[in-house]
Amino acid sequence: MPVVNADVAVVFEETADLHRSCGGRLLEVGRRRNIMLKVLIAVDGSVHARRAIEAVVRLQAQTKGLEALLVNVRQWPVLYGDLPPLSYESIERDQIQRQKELLETTQAAARRSGLELVSTQSEAGEPASEITRVAEENGVDQIVMGTHGRGAVGSLLIGSVAQRVVHLAKVPVLLVK
Repeated sequence: MPVVNADVAVVFEETADLHRSCGGRLLEVGRRRNIMLKVLIAVDGSVHARRAIEAVVRLQAQTKGLEALLVNVRQWPVLYGDLPPLSYESIERDQIQRQKELLETTQAAARRSGLELVSTQSEAGEPASEITRVAEENGVDQIVMGTHGRGAVGSLLIGSVAQRVVHLAKVPVLLVK
């Protein structure tokens, strides 16, 4: 899978190269359906997610059109010990509120960056599974997400959502460093 360094001035000098590296699927989809590309961007509020949005903005400039779906997956809280039901409900309510604020802020930033068609979706659960499920349910052509770039050893020790998405996804995945 291609990994893009967002610090490079022009990430997509040749969009066709990216499409060919994905087996030509994206070019064929665009020609066959004569519609915009639909891209899922996984966001978590990190600088890496912001770089993924920037990469999609550059991709949009080289396509006839692009529709972006920003997805944030909140994980279930890990709680140790017994909590009264009101405490658990309060924690969950706070997480949902933070997720809503993150998606609103990210959507506004994506629009300011130049993405025209941007929608959001919030989910809860295991991030890689939820990202790939949402991608499949929404018929996206590509998943774009930031990666922390920890390398092989770091991924072995702590795991990588990006790595699991690459393995689970049925569409091309663009990882942005």
